[in-house]
Amino acid sequence: MIEFKDKLHQVGHAPLRAVALDTLQINVGKFCNQTCRHCHVDAGPTRTEVMTRETAELVVGVLRRHPIPKVDITGGAPELNPNFEYLVREARSLDRPVHVMDRSNLTVFYEKGKGHLPEFLAEHQVEVIASLPCYTEANVDAQRGLGVFNKSIEALRWLNRLGYGRPDSGLILNLVYNPLGASLPPPQETLEKDYRHQLRKRFGIEFNRLYTITNMPISRFLNDLNRQGAYERYMELLFEKFNPSTVDGVMCRSLISVGWDGKLYDCDFNQMLELPVNHGLPRHIRDFDYFLLGRREILTGNHCFGCTAGSGSSCSGALN
Repeated sequence: MIEFKDKLHQVGHAPLRAVALDTLQINVGKFCNQTCRHCHVDAGPTRTEVMTRETAELVVGVLRRHPIPKVDITGGAPELNPNFEYLVREARSLDRPVHVMDRSNLTVFYEKGKGHLPEFLAEHQVEVIASLPCYTEANVDAQRGLGVFNKSIEALRWLNRLGYGRPDSGLILNLVYNPLGASLPPPQETLEKDYRHQLRKRFGIEFNRLYTITNMPISRFLNDLNRQGAYERYMELLFEKFNPSTVDGVMCRSLISVGWDGKLYDCDFNQMLELPVNHGLPRHIRDFDYFLLGRREILTGNHCFGCTAGSGSSCSGALN
């Protein structure tokens, strides 16, 4: 297998560069109430990496100074960070429209002291991007933990009662599918229809969109692949399914990722591999340079085949 950057050259594509800075993705830490098999963050209840108030204030300062229209808050379970609500409030109170997204595992709503979260998210018109890797209990619990499916269904019903996923409510509820193993996601449009039919028929649940996201060979999912002796086969699959038409749409071209400690990365995957922005660029939120970062050369690696295989994969699902 050749390197990703050499593959780009082979198909006549220039080195990957950012073309805009539309999204500030904030990873507020690795603390989570779940321990999922596919997690590229290696998040869990014992992790102590958590964004401090000082760093969160630096993030808000960047949003105040620069016209970034989208904020994507992730983790871990981002809502468990004590500064989560501060980030949401500050972003939504700026003197311009800022679209805020919360990447939620849904079960966090049932953690002690977090029962107000659905109403808080609705009040601030936060888009909820919710993990639900299948519409069956056995598959979800196998990937995310015993009892997660039933809690997730109740959380989705809760969000629906508040207006999430309902036509004309303005409250967006999108779901995320990850494959259960070493395979690519099925076609997003077809799977979305299946999800909509099953969740509506069995539970009365409505949602806006389903995003299919490829599992990245990083951290916990990488360990799982190695235990199964499936790493090389999975990488060969990603390489064989490389789709040049997805390259221009990869999320890193319009996004910058901020780590829990304020370091800057081209994407959340590079963050977990500890590959900060390169080529002489500022590497911390305190030194944020909107112009340079919006036109930067992107640091790539062979994990980038995960975003460009098949229909492609991004934080907003398939690319084509």
